[in-house]
Amino acid sequence: MEPTFVIAGRFQREYILPPVGQPLLDSPGGDLLYAAGGLAVWDKNIGLLSKVGEDTPHQWMRNLEERGFDTRGINIPPQSLDLRSFIAYSDFEHRSQNSPVSHFARREMTFPKALLGYQPPSETIPRDPRKIDPHSPSVMGIPKDYLDARAVHLCPMDFTTQSQLTATFKGGSVTSLSLDPAPMTMVPALIKDLRILLQGVTIFLPSEEELRSLFWGQTNDLWEMAEAVSGHGCEIIVIKRGVQGQCVFDALGKHRWEIPAYPARLADPTGAGDAFCGGYLAGYHKTYDPLEAALYGGVSASLKVEGSGPLYPLGVLSGLAEARLQALRELVRGS
Repeated sequence: MEPTFVIAGRFQREYILPPVGQPLLDSPGGDLLYAAGGLAVWDKNIGLLSKVGEDTPHQWMRNLEERGFDTRGINIPPQSLDLRSFIAYSDFEHRSQNSPVSHFARREMTFPKALLGYQPPSETIPRDPRKIDPHSPSVMGIPKDYLDARAVHLCPMDFTTQSQLTATFKGGSVTSLSLDPAPMTMVPALIKDLRILLQGVTIFLPSEEELRSLFWGQTNDLWEMAEAVSGHGCEIIVIKRGVQGQCVFDALGKHRWEIPAYPARLADPTGAGDAFCGGYLAGYHKTYDPLEAALYGGVSASLKVEGSGPLYPLGVLSGLAEARLQALRELVRGS
């Protein structure tokens, strides 16, 4: 059976020193899995589209399959890929991806040999966002029946890969395509590229910081920014604001909503934005309501921040997600 949803994004081998709790050392992660974890809270019929190295533990793939994920879209070329990602938190609002040796020393922890030679993303990601990142999934690796999926989410990637994937899936059966931009693409100099990309997108999900970067020097009004972006063909703009919640702009009805974040117990914020994106797509496919979809996303994010690892939301008590969904509905305020 073909998957109802497809998520395309980068797979990473994570080393996380969270604000509280135990560290994760060489654990499966990346935008791909955090978005999948957020979506699977509501629907587990998900195909994963990504690329990993031949040195990636096979057990990780088996574990995903046992969880019900379709991994046929995870391409494994005959070579090693450096998929390491390091994040250390000093508190819930401040994190670093640099100097792992000093962070381990500060916590009086043994430095893992597997992190030797690690370079932060600023030194490994191509400086030209139009250049294809070798770690991004390829259009050539899409299983044929993935094109029959009804809803697709594209995680942060280079412009070229996102453009190719958008065009490919729009040529299939997809009815809803959501896209989370990479920070490096959200700058004024690339606004023309973004305009072209957004013509095939249903739901655009930038963070507040990314949107402000795109409109630097033009306006400070988030609603003006959202309306300007929607002018390029995108139906729904969702501005992720972390603990402040989200702003949702419905271009078709000119509706604006501010949605507060669910008051969750914070443990590890890693991947909360991706989990929100996955939950939003699940909610939108279920209801086709831009506001209701944001509530689904908010619940997914709230479950993620309460623990470490992309699939943490799937281990919570049965019925908790539905209970939070109802509680969040009562907190929403419109404008």
